[in-house]
Amino acid sequence: MTDVAKSVLAQYEKNKAASGSSGKFASQEERMKKYFATIIPTGKREDERRIRILPTKDGGTPFIEVKLHEIQVDGKWIKLYDPAQDGKRSPLNEVYDALMDTGIESDKELARTYYARKFFIVKLIDRDNEEDGPKFWRFKNKYKGGGIFDKIGPLFKNKGDITDVETGRDLTLSLVLEKSNNGKDYTVVSTVIPEDPSPLHTDPAKVKEWVEDTLTWRDVYAIKTEEYLEMVANGETPKWDPDSKKYVSKTGTAEATIGDGKTEEEPDIPDPQVDDEPDDKDDLPF
Repeated sequence: MTDVAKSVLAQYEKNKAASGSSGKFASQEERMKKYFATIIPTGKREDERRIRILPTKDGGTPFIEVKLHEIQVDGKWIKLYDPAQDGKRSPLNEVYDALMDTGIESDKELARTYYARKFFIVKLIDRDNEEDGPKFWRFKNKYKGGGIFDKIGPLFKNKGDITDVETGRDLTLSLVLEKSNNGKDYTVVSTVIPEDPSPLHTDPAKVKEWVEDTLTWRDVYAIKTEEYLEMVANGETPKWDPDSKKYVSKTGTAEATIGDGKTEEEPDIPDPQVDDEPDDKDDLPF
């Protein structure tokens, strides 16, 4: 291989890595398999899932903390990563701050819509679908307690390191449907039961494959551009234009093209939690 070819190849690999997760999945179906979602099948009111939380490579906590905005876009509740946690501009936080600064009670109430809430993301094996390999589970922090982290966190004190590849424990999640304020059903993890200690897998090669898997949550969950967030903050509806490979802002009959599309190459892949309305609007740290 010539020096030029090597340089071009290195540039290509670097560019592919910087462009997000698009190069890691051959299809939308493959990417969807990397989500773990506690969805109860239609026609049932309760169900169970069994998972095994994977250990981290550095021996640290497996629970990654992120802040997400939950906001309606085009009639659907979606979760948007808050770029402020990466030291970047956050248009939705700017709206929140502006509303809080007016001193008007109604504006303060509206500001809650734009508040970035804490979520946890954990990497795991879905025991019912082990062939999918490691997946990611994202769930909300409950400031008033009783959330999923409140059910799993204490197990590390009571049962030891439940992520240990030899003596860790599978977790059985009991799922039930409850009614939200608008009458819609949503899934609640009612209990988390630790099973008896057991190996992650009986095949050492499979254990190595799962533990050394390089996929990260950023490869699975989309992080929208500043331009996308700007449109949402302005009350506009971002729409992906496959021809120009850009998001366009649609408000009434007006249309404006924004963004360069570099980080939005797979915009139509849905988030399994996309329609989850915030069920705890009053569960905020203020």
